[in-house]
Amino acid sequence: MTRLITVVTALFVALMMSAGPAAAHSAVIGSSPDDGERIAQAPDRVSLTFNESLQPQFAALTVVGPDGNLWSVGDPVVEGPTISVGLDGLGPVGEYTVAYRVTSADGHPVSGTRVFTLTEEGTGTPGAPAAGSGDAAADDAGNDGPAVWWFVVAGVVVVAAALWFALRKPKA
Repeated sequence: MTRLITVVTALFVALMMSAGPAAAHSAVIGSSPDDGERIAQAPDRVSLTFNESLQPQFAALTVVGPDGNLWSVGDPVVEGPTISVGLDGLGPVGEYTVAYRVTSADGHPVSGTRVFTLTEEGTGTPGAPAAGSGDAAADDAGNDGPAVWWFVVAGVVVVAAALWFALRKPKA
C-alpha cells in the first residue's frame, strides 16, 4: 500500500509541476455602440476597447449591415487597447454586425462579433457586398491554440501505466 501511495503522490507532483501558466488573452470590455444597443443615427466611428493594448499588425474591423453590404470605410486604427473604423453613414433599418480580429499583447489572435441595431433608416451609401457570411472573424473561431485533449489523453496514459506498475504483483 505504501508503494501505491508513493507512486500516486509522485505522479501528482509531476503533473502539477508540468502545468504551464494559464494564458489570458485580450477581451472586449466595451464598445461604441454597445453590444446589442439600439441606435437611431449612425455614429462617425465604431470602436471596441479591450482589457490590454493591442498590436496594430493584421488588425481587422468591419461593419456589415442587414443587407449583407459593408458599411465600414477605410482601414481600422489601433490606439493602445482600442480599435476603431470609420462609417460614412448607415442604411437600412436592422441589425449590423461588427466583426473583429486583433492580436493581443501576448501575440495571440482574438476574434469575435458584436451587434447593434439601427432603428431609423439611414442615408449612407453601402460598400461592396461582404465576403462569405459577413463575419470576417468566423473562419478562425475556435483556432485558439493546441488541442488540450491531447494533454489529457497523455496524462491518462501515464497515470494508467504508473498504476499498472505499482499494482502488479512482484515475481517471487
